[in-house]
Amino acid sequence: MAGGKGSRMCPNGVEKPFIKVGEKHVIEQVINALRKAKTVDRILVTVSPNTKYTEQFLKDIGVETLRTSGEDYVGDLHSAYEVMNGKYVFSTPSDMPLLRPITVDNFINAFNKEPCDSFLAVVDEDTVLKSGIKPSFALDIDGKRWVLSGFTIMNREAILRNEQPVDHYLKTDWIELAVNVNTMHELQMARMYFNSDQ
Repeated sequence: MAGGKGSRMCPNGVEKPFIKVGEKHVIEQVINALRKAKTVDRILVTVSPNTKYTEQFLKDIGVETLRTSGEDYVGDLHSAYEVMNGKYVFSTPSDMPLLRPITVDNFINAFNKEPCDSFLAVVDEDTVLKSGIKPSFALDIDGKRWVLSGFTIMNREAILRNEQPVDHYLKTDWIELAVNVNTMHELQMARMYFNSDQ
């Protein structure tokens, strides 16, 4: 998902997926992780009029794109679902520069053990806070606070039928899902963690 306005991050007109962490754009870090994951068989990136440079960059490196409105995350996701085949779709935001192939595979393999219509990765709120990031929203699940990561697997067919799925969660303490880039502070934290991991 790479079509949002990124208004919290980029008031100066720089597209959020195009910001660099390390030597690569954030979107490129995510694409590389997906390409190396064993459980991913197709990559489709939603782009929009908000992310024209990102769209051209992705085309230049041979990544399939779909132009959406960029006005609404859920609406963009629906637009993508309409052109896909298959029952289940894994989606991820484009602002996770610490993402690794093993993280993708672990999430998808956990879903494959017990398929359901809505599978979401959540991160322990304490892990997020310890990473130096203040979450904007947290869920109470079984008496504990969890932060949505943006990692989801959904029953595409059910969503297009406007059915309301029951959410199931993979509870994690994975730092690579805790650090996404929505603010300048989060960008600084992402760069710090990225550099310390090299």
